[in-house]
Parts: sequence; C-alpha cells; structure tokens
Amino acid sequence: MPPRQAPPRREALLVKPFAAVLAILALVFGLSLAFRSHGGKHPTQAKVEAGLVCTTCHEPLDESSSPLAQQMKAFIRVKLAAGWTEKQIDDHFVAELGPQVLATPRTSGFDLLAWLLPFATIVFGAAAVGVGARAWLRNRDEADRRMSAAGTPEPALSPSLELRVDQELASFDG
Repeated sequence: MPPRQAPPRREALLVKPFAAVLAILALVFGLSLAFRSHGGKHPTQAKVEAGLVCTTCHEPLDESSSPLAQQMKAFIRVKLAAGWTEKQIDDHFVAELGPQVLATPRTSGFDLLAWLLPFATIVFGAAAVGVGARAWLRNRDEADRRMSAAGTPEPALSPSLELRVDQELASFDG
C-alpha cells in the first residue's frame, strides 16, 4: 500500500492564486511595453496629434480647436513633411511648452511612477486581501477547534457579566 500523502497546507493553496495573478500582471505589463510605439520613422499627423495635449484648453490636440492647437497642428504638418520623427516633434514641444504637453507621461525618471503605481497598488491590494483571508480562515478554524473540543460553544459573556447586563436591561424596562 503506498504511503498516504498529507493534504496540501492552506498557505500553499493561497500562494498559487497569488502567483497566477502576478504572472498575469507581468504578462500584461510586458505586452503593453512590447507593443508600445517607439516613435517610428514615418508617423501620421493624427498619431502625433493624439499624443499631445493643448496647454491652453487641456484637451487632446486632435480634438482641440484653440488658436494654440491650430499653430501646433500647422507646425506638426510642416515638420512631418520635413521628415521629423514623432519623438523629435514631441521633444520640441516638451522643450517649448513643458512635459504637460504630452498626453501620456514618459516612461523614465519620476514619470515612471505614473505607470508603475497602478500595478503596485493592484499587487499590494491582492496581497492584503490574501493576508486578510488567511487570518480570517485561521481564526475561524481555531473557533471550530475550540467548539469541537468543548462540545459546546464558549459563552459570549461570563455569568457575572451576563447577570449585570440582565439587571441593567431590567432597569430600562420599568
């Protein structure tokens, strides 16, 4: 007869879903970086405009009709015809108007936090839920063990405290 294996521990059962969530997040983040545009050689005007924001009305450049947006669109048209890349155009506007002209933050320096914090929040939130569930299950199991060992559930109040509560409640009935 083969030896009996012990059932898997609860900690091991909690680690597998957590590892699966981490793997999925890593896959999604990796794919988003892999398919991200790296400022190709021949961007379209619409693509460049979609990556910029009008600094006067704070709308995407491709949706804005403010005078500054019209000037920016004309500049983009001229520079694309001259052979500039999307990165060169973006760098020019960042130098002229500041980083708030970009529709999405850069993926370097302090701006990298805008990309990493949502993922970190999800990971730490999942970890907190896992730790809380583990503690809840452990407390529930301990209560079950105490009840099965005693045969009856533990009283919620000691007899002297229960008598005092009854006396206090009786004084309000009168």
